[in-house]
Amino acid sequence: MAKLIIFTLALFWAFTSAYSLPFVVFHGIGDKCTSSRMKTLKYFLSRWSGSKGHCIEIGNGARDSWLMPIKKQTEIACEKVKNISELSEGYNIVGISQGNILGRAVIEFCDGAPQVNNYVSMAGPHAGIASYPLCGSGNYCAPVNYLIKIGVYNKYVQENFAPAGYTKIPTAINQYMKHCKFLPQLNNEYKDHKNAVYKERFASLQNLVLIMFDDEDALVPKETSWFGYFADGSRDKVLPVQETALYKEDWIGLRSLDEAGRVKFINVSGEHLEISERDARKYIVPYLMSPRSI
Repeated sequence: MAKLIIFTLALFWAFTSAYSLPFVVFHGIGDKCTSSRMKTLKYFLSRWSGSKGHCIEIGNGARDSWLMPIKKQTEIACEKVKNISELSEGYNIVGISQGNILGRAVIEFCDGAPQVNNYVSMAGPHAGIASYPLCGSGNYCAPVNYLIKIGVYNKYVQENFAPAGYTKIPTAINQYMKHCKFLPQLNNEYKDHKNAVYKERFASLQNLVLIMFDDEDALVPKETSWFGYFADGSRDKVLPVQETALYKEDWIGLRSLDEAGRVKFINVSGEHLEISERDARKYIVPYLMSPRSI
C-alpha cells in the first residue's frame, strides 16, 4: 500500500509539473539572482507551485541594476527569455520592484518572445516614482549618489542611472515627457503616437496580479503598484488607477483587462516586499500552477 501511495504521488508530481508553465523572476534594484533572498524565493515558489523557476540576471546584478539604463536591461532580458527553450510554449512572470519595469517591457517590447500567461507584480513602480530610491552600501553607491545629485532628466543621468528611466516628477510633467527615455514609451503616454502593439500584447495576459504593500516605504507613491499616481502638478493628490488617463483611455490595455475580470488588485500588510508565506501562497502561487486561467 505504501509503495502504491508513493507511486501515485510520483505520478501526480510528474503530471502537474508537465502541465505547469515555467516562470521567470525579475529581481529588484540592488539585488541579484545569486543572492540568498532571490534563491530562497525562487526555491519556495517552485516547491509550492510545482513549476520550474528561472531568475533572469542582467549584467553583473546589483551594480548594473542601478547603473545600466533600463532600455539596455530590457534588450538583454528579451534575448535571455527568447533563449530559454523551456519558455517556448509560454511562461509566467513574477516581478520584484524594479524588476516589474523589465518584466512589463519584455511583454510589450520583445518581438518574437514566447507568450506570457500570468504576470504577478510585487511593488512595481508601474506609474513611475516621484523620488529616488536610496543606495545604501556597496562600491557602486558613490556613482549612484553622484548621478542623483545631477538631476533625473539630465541626458547623462538618463543614460547611466536605471531608476531615471521611470522617475516621473509630477510637478515637471513637460520635462518628463520630453526627457525621460523609458516610462513614457512603456506606458504609451505619447499623445501623437500610441503603439497598438504594446497595448495588444499587454492586454493578452490571462491574469495580472498587482500587489501593493500597506506600509510601503520605497515607492512614492505606493499606489504606483496599482498604476495609481499623483495628479499632474501635485505632490499631494494621488489618483486611484481608475481616474488616471492611462486607465480611462486604455493606453496599454489595463482597463480592458480589468473589465474582463483579469486584474487582481491586492494589498498586503508589511513594508516594501515584506510578504508573508501565507500571502505568497495565496496571491502568487496559484498563478504559477497552471497554464489555464484562474
